[in-house]
Formats: sequence, structure tokens, C-alpha cells
Amino acid sequence: MRVRDWQDILADVTDAGVDPDGWRAVAGDRRDGLGEDLYLGHPNAGVYALKTYAKNPRELRGVGGRVARRIDEDLEPLLPRQERDDPGNFAVQSPPEDEDHAEMMAKRLEEAVKVHAEAPTSPDDFFEDVMDAIDSPAFGPMDYEFDGRPGRLDELSEEFADADELLSKDLDDLVDEDGVGRGFQ
Repeated sequence: MRVRDWQDILADVTDAGVDPDGWRAVAGDRRDGLGEDLYLGHPNAGVYALKTYAKNPRELRGVGGRVARRIDEDLEPLLPRQERDDPGNFAVQSPPEDEDHAEMMAKRLEEAVKVHAEAPTSPDDFFEDVMDAIDSPAFGPMDYEFDGRPGRLDELSEEFADADELLSKDLDDLVDEDGVGRGFQ
């Protein structure tokens, strides 16, 4: 695994060219240290691990890497699925290409909201239609705990123990270089 900047990993996710609603994610607090862990997976793009922390309220720093080329039968149960009634959703967003693209996205979003306001639909259908309207390159179900760690996060960290250790070391080096310690800089 090659350790890279977390934004480069998200660029790989947005450029993967796979079905955007096939992505799944698990995230929560880091087990040891400042920040959060995030795993993103797609059957045709593999699994990515990211470790990030807030250097200050306006700057997120982190590292990541691709930890698996595909989701096999051992990894599949560790990632959430909409059919299993997992609690949340996530999306990775790319900015509009230009003003015309932004206007087109805004019109599509307005139409999606109108349709859902006029007809009874599920929250999952609304979320998917909004993501389609704004051309999200990656979205799907997410298992996330704001102030803890979902069990799946521990299982993924154990599954990819070597990668987890390497990413933790690199993130800790970033925290030390920034001189942040346990508070914002």
C-alpha cells in the first residue's frame, strides 16, 4: 500500500468511474490518537482507508491508501448495505465544472425536490435522487458514530492491521509536525 494525502484518495474515489451509488462507508473516532478513521468501499473499485484530523476548524489533514482491490466475501459483511437498514448515508462531492454545469445541477436539484414534495417517497429515494441531481460521484450507506467507533470499524482495522498501523504512524507524524497535540492550532 502506498500512503498518500487524504485528498488524493478522495480524488481516486471521485475518478473511479464506477456506479456512484455502489459505495459504502464506515467511520468513527481513531482508536488511539487524535482524529477519525474512514473506510470507503465499492465492489468494482476496492477499499480505501483514510485517517484524518482537524488541524484547526478550517483545515482537515490526513493520509490514506487503497487497502484492497475488491470487496470479497470476507469484507462484504464489514461494510454497510442499504438493504440491512444501516443508519446513515454519505456522499463525496465534486465541484461543478463551470457556471453552466452549476446552473444545470441547480435546476435538476430543484426538480428533484419538487417531485419529492408532491409525492410520498422514502428518505432513501430522496437522498438518491438528490445525489443524482448534483452528479455525486460516490454515495451510499454509512455506519458512523460521532463520538465513538462502530464495531465494523474495529473489524476493518483488524482486517487491514498492517495498513492501519502504517497510516496511524503517518498521521501521528503529521500531528507532531503541525504541533497540534490535543487541540487546534
